[in-house]
Amino acid sequence: MDQLFAEAGIKRQGNLFDTLYRKSTVVLQSGTPSFEYKRSDLSSNIHFVGPLLPASPSKNGTKWHHPKQFQYEKLILVTQGTAEPDVEKLIVPTLEAFKNSDHLVVVTTAGNKTAELRERFPHDNIIIEDFIPFAEIMPQADVYVSNGGYGGVLLSIQHRLPLVVAGVNEGKNEICARVGYFNLGINLKTETPKPAQLKKAVEAVLADNRYKTAVSELSNEFSLYNPAQLCEQHAARLLQARKQRHFVRISEEAAIY
Repeated sequence: MDQLFAEAGIKRQGNLFDTLYRKSTVVLQSGTPSFEYKRSDLSSNIHFVGPLLPASPSKNGTKWHHPKQFQYEKLILVTQGTAEPDVEKLIVPTLEAFKNSDHLVVVTTAGNKTAELRERFPHDNIIIEDFIPFAEIMPQADVYVSNGGYGGVLLSIQHRLPLVVAGVNEGKNEICARVGYFNLGINLKTETPKPAQLKKAVEAVLADNRYKTAVSELSNEFSLYNPAQLCEQHAARLLQARKQRHFVRISEEAAIY
């Protein structure tokens, strides 16, 4: 980054991770204010634009369905996202915690050891798939167990789904900390939770309505934002301001001449 900055005649000052905010005219932040800590020194160039989420492949309100789901009152959705291939970190402990329980456990693996997990956990209350559209299954789930990926957490909030999170690496500890701080679920503060920890946390989220209430309130705030429209508006204002500055400079040069 220093090399690129030097080529552009920009001098970096202070923390590398502060550079984006110090040097940018406008910063568009995915999410909304209530998923961010209150701070009096928040820079005026930072603008929340609502949750930036991938387009849903679902059409006409399609819902994921499976014959097993009607046999259980509660559905636990479990994933480690697409970047974490080690299923022993979160998926396996969750399956160990809830195999043969009265909850349906649905796991999405992103293609990591799906066949091996199915052979290892053939229990009636467990479904293991490579991929399920979250927009289809999250409205039917009761708890989302995740390692704290930002996109998945935002989707969970959007669908009013309380969380149990266990992630530390790749900045996931920051996201998990927010989940716990804002009572959107329980943060286990570890990369490798034990089955007993997961079972206790999931049961606590299912039993305590304050998590569902908090995540529903934040979901309501999400609905007030139109991310695509807001991004377009901010970009348009920035371009318009640049045109105006260019016009003023040309006018000044003409006046001097």
